Amino acid sequence: MELDSSGLQVLSHAECLRLLASTPIGRIVFTDRALPAVQPVTFLLHGESIVIRTGSGSKLAAATRNAVVAFEADEFDAEARTGWSVTVVGHARAVTDPGEIAQLAALPLTPWAPGNRDHYIVVEAEQLSGRRISASPHRLTQR
Repeated sequence: MELDSSGLQVLSHAECLRLLASTPIGRIVFTDRALPAVQPVTFLLHGESIVIRTGSGSKLAAATRNAVVAFEADEFDAEARTGWSVTVVGHARAVTDPGEIAQLAALPLTPWAPGNRDHYIVVEAEQLSGRRISASPHRLTQR
């Protein structure tokens, strides 16, 4: 098991993908009027790409067209002091091809927010990294 300089377990590429596929909510980091912005989104892992469904007039849709973005998903247990975090960096693209839109519309990606969500954003995973923190006897006694 590989550990980083902070003592966190470094996750393999395959484990990062498995964990991303296990959760429906993540956060996308993009630029909005030259400032960093973070927005929680529902998503689906499709192959090694993140698929997000949003409104065509949304700030997210406008800001992510052909831009480099970061995406993060995680799960933590505060009581046990365990958890994981996976980060993706890649180019986000608006899906405009009718065939690809039909393919993505058939995926089980259901938005939680109300309103029309007929616009798809795909983030191609160009960089993928993840870390896991596990409970250790030493860490638990430091509470």
